[in-house]
Amino acid sequence: MALGLPALIRACLFDLDGVITDTASVHAATWKEMFDAFLQQREGDGFRPFSVDADYREFVDGRPRADGVRCFLSSRGMELPDGVRDEPPGLDTVHGLGRWKSDLYEARIRSQGVEVYQDTMAYLVAAREQGLLTAVVTSSANCREVLRAAQAETLFDAWIDGVVAAKRSLRGKPHPDTFLAAARDLGQHPSECAVFEDAQAGMDAGRSGHFGWVVGIDRSGQADGLYAHGADTVVSDLSDLAGTSDRRNRT
Repeated sequence: MALGLPALIRACLFDLDGVITDTASVHAATWKEMFDAFLQQREGDGFRPFSVDADYREFVDGRPRADGVRCFLSSRGMELPDGVRDEPPGLDTVHGLGRWKSDLYEARIRSQGVEVYQDTMAYLVAAREQGLLTAVVTSSANCREVLRAAQAETLFDAWIDGVVAAKRSLRGKPHPDTFLAAARDLGQHPSECAVFEDAQAGMDAGRSGHFGWVVGIDRSGQADGLYAHGADTVVSDLSDLAGTSDRRNRT
């Protein structure tokens, strides 16, 4: 399988949700369920619902959970105290809302299972067969459980997930910190690493971290947004990546 990467690339850094696993839609649905309940409680039946197409993509997708809560609330002119990280689910703090969303997500995963993207699975196997290192880079604290359920946990040489990021005090996307940590763990310079992301915040992280190649994976019709945020190339399926070489929007 041709990988379609520049010759200097030695490692591939993959986001989880929407890239490896078909769980981005589950995240979006549980964010909407949580925020709509919160907004209705605050504003009554005339509340403006949380939009998956607009609010999720702009304020939440790809960000650490607490950052996503803060960004969305700020967009609606709201602010809550942070609370503490192990806050129980609730309406009164950032971490309480985040825990509520996490519980909803875990319940859906348990009931629905985890689907993987076969194009990514094939690409991962091909990359490893051709001697490239691989890492998963995600804000999800459920990363290992999700990949274990998908029988994909053995395909990675390094893991930077929400648990690791918290322990190392790494800023989440759109900052490049988690991707940079993965590159360090693999012993590679950022210029030798390709980033694979489906979120605009991930594109921002790839661009600001000066990675060698930033691949946007467009599974929901947002190619223009991915290019605008720093993708070198955008594909809807990783099997289409071979032969793409149009570097765009890199400054």
